[in-house]
Amino acid sequence: MVKTRGKTLVTFGEIMGRIEPEGLMRFSQGMPGHLSISFSGAEANVAVSNQMMGRPARFISALPSNGLGEACLDSVRRYGVDTSFVRIGEGRLGLYFVETGANQRPSSVIYDREHSVIAETPGDSYDWEGGFREAEWFHISGITPAVSEFAAEASLQAVKAAQAAGLTVSCDLNYRKKLWKWNSEFTHRELAEKTMRAILPYVDIVVGNEEDAWDILRIKAGDTDVNSGRLNIERYPHVAAQIIKQFPNVKKVAITLRESISASHNNWGAMLYDGETKIPFFAPLAGEKYTPYKIKNIVDRVGGGDAFSAGLIFALTDDELSGNLQDALAYGVAASCLCHSIQGDFNYSSRDEVLSLMKGNGSGRVKR
Repeated sequence: MVKTRGKTLVTFGEIMGRIEPEGLMRFSQGMPGHLSISFSGAEANVAVSNQMMGRPARFISALPSNGLGEACLDSVRRYGVDTSFVRIGEGRLGLYFVETGANQRPSSVIYDREHSVIAETPGDSYDWEGGFREAEWFHISGITPAVSEFAAEASLQAVKAAQAAGLTVSCDLNYRKKLWKWNSEFTHRELAEKTMRAILPYVDIVVGNEEDAWDILRIKAGDTDVNSGRLNIERYPHVAAQIIKQFPNVKKVAITLRESISASHNNWGAMLYDGETKIPFFAPLAGEKYTPYKIKNIVDRVGGGDAFSAGLIFALTDDELSGNLQDALAYGVAASCLCHSIQGDFNYSSRDEVLSLMKGNGSGRVKR
């Protein structure tokens, strides 16, 4: 088990079963037949990644009291993540189904999450005070409040309690248009905006992408078209500044920069905007020029954004990396780049492996 150091990162969210056909098959090809099941969820991904890099992590959630729930817990705590504040109750495990895309065929996700245990668990059922004890950072995503009204209320309680306990709070906006169905009085997008605008006043660091900023906050990155494979990166500092203007409590904004050439080929980088100095940082750099990683043979991109959040959080709490925002951002981007080479949502990359890529060792040569 990786030796950990420093105070604890806490995350809260749903962990689910991830079900997919073998290889790159479609469901119509693979069924009837063998399906693969693993476990994942945005906040669980961040907790596991930090634990594997050396930051102690605690995961708060709600799971069913059956063998599936126990297996799900095991998938997280086998890496050393503290799961002692996970609620166990009656109900079902949330699921999602993935068809992994290739070349010009995109990946596709089907959700089956309604009435899962976390969707039916009130916010006051969780021990927030105990869960935040001896911790320094809390992370949540916009996926959790999208699941149900109970989960949205719990998310709001969580960020309020974390702020009151003195923790740094980060939130990955993570807009999922297939969710946000729990209040028919609003469209999915309107419900997301209404809910997230209530949560963001308690957040210190916002993570997202250009689609999140537009869909949730109606802030657009100029004439950027995410589907064209080209990004207008000069506009992103303005996007970040607008987020901070709307939410003055936010200290930093990180925006991932994904250029989707195809399902198998993405260019990948990110920007970190410091609200205090108003300086934007971009990574990776070639000299002083932003030069994204060219990931031409993606193994699995699901969880790549979570790997970025995890890497950035780790770096901003690391004794060696936290003093330089350029290094912290570069670390987060490198961690996510490596995650694209790993099957499944969890990023099984160590601190040393991330540092190696961050410092330019990306040839993929066998280490003997």
